[in-house]
Amino acid sequence: QVQLVESGGGLVQAGGSLRLSCAASGRTFSSYAMGWFRQAPEKEREFVAAIIRSGGTTYYGDSVKGRFTISRDNAKNTVYLQMNSLKPEDTAVYYCAASGRTGIHLLRRTVYDYWGQGTQVTVSS
Repeated sequence: QVQLVESGGGLVQAGGSLRLSCAASGRTFSSYAMGWFRQAPEKEREFVAAIIRSGGTTYYGDSVKGRFTISRDNAKNTVYLQMNSLKPEDTAVYYCAASGRTGIHLLRRTVYDYWGQGTQVTVSS
């Protein structure tokens, strides 16, 4: 089992920045690729970003490329999502997730084994 706890969400004005954190406990954090997803009201859960176990490769959804950066610190069992140039359409609940898979499969939410409870991000115009 892996327990995931997100933090860092909040209210920010358009153009601002936030950094989300996801702390993991339980089984070896470095054994898992990590991803961030988001879900806005009445919308499907959407892929945001993912990072492989070593941190050497990252993937991003088209809507966040160039604005968001995913990173991880395996010594701290934590994955981060730095969000810059935020837009009102980034408003959503953001979830981190852990997967035993790797590669391009990480864009699919179905490959993730564990999920956090989510943290709300609201971007005002």
